Amino acid sequence: METAIISGKGGTGKSSISAAFATMKENVVLADCDVDAANLYLLFDPAREEEEIYIAGHKAEIDYSLCTSCGLCVDYCRFDAITSVNGKVEISEVLCDGCFLCSRICPVNAINMVPNDKSRMYAGSFRNGFMVYGRLAPGEENSGKLVSMVREKAKKISEEEGIENIILDGPPGIGCPVISTITGADMVIIITEPTISGLSDLQRAVGIVNKFRLRPYVIINKYDLNTEMTEQIELWCREKDISLAGKLPFDPVMVVSMINKKSIIEYDPDHAISRELTSIWNNIIKKHNYEYTV
Repeated sequence: METAIISGKGGTGKSSISAAFATMKENVVLADCDVDAANLYLLFDPAREEEEIYIAGHKAEIDYSLCTSCGLCVDYCRFDAITSVNGKVEISEVLCDGCFLCSRICPVNAINMVPNDKSRMYAGSFRNGFMVYGRLAPGEENSGKLVSMVREKAKKISEEEGIENIILDGPPGIGCPVISTITGADMVIIITEPTISGLSDLQRAVGIVNKFRLRPYVIINKYDLNTEMTEQIELWCREKDISLAGKLPFDPVMVVSMINKKSIIEYDPDHAISRELTSIWNNIIKKHNYEYTV
């Protein structure tokens, strides 16, 4: 079963909660799908047993030993990435979209398409099973495609190792990498916080999840920092018939556990937050299984 954990905005504590869920039992496949800012590998220090190059796209480069400065590429570039400066054709690395058109129409084959190959996907074992994560190099694009690559690898490991549970720690927001994270998932958990922006972004995240005909489960983290906003979020969830899976109080122990490179479950399994997270997870699984069978 694939469980995607997302948030409408950053800073809600999504990764901390994902880490807790991933360490409740042994034999889990944990996939960090926040490829623009992967951080769970810092916590779990997985073995890098596999490494794959991810080609995020291509950029055009001119071989000036062949270029005749005919200007054909300048005329055809729809992104205005190619200009002629003092009779010399130049390509803007920032504006180039890597569409290959200039390289195809160049009459002397003076334009080469160079792959953006600095991004990576890693896979390997960690103390509770296996972990897969991607790291998108600065300035590179197509993060949604890298997320799909991470998920495919996680599924493959799950099948090969006979591990049923896959935890997907998704990126914040509602963009392409989030869509790649939740597409085809069995269950989606949305982490929010009691702020105005938290509620607004929760509403947008629920909207995306609903478009994929998935039923979201909501967890309000740090609920006691603003009880009035917490009540507003609870009311909105009731009005929209959205399952409120639970609430977690603010506690510095969550930060302390991360500093010690452990989830809260590992750091203090008897802590009230650990017990509450365990209860939330068990209730979500129970409710999901009931709704699935019904």
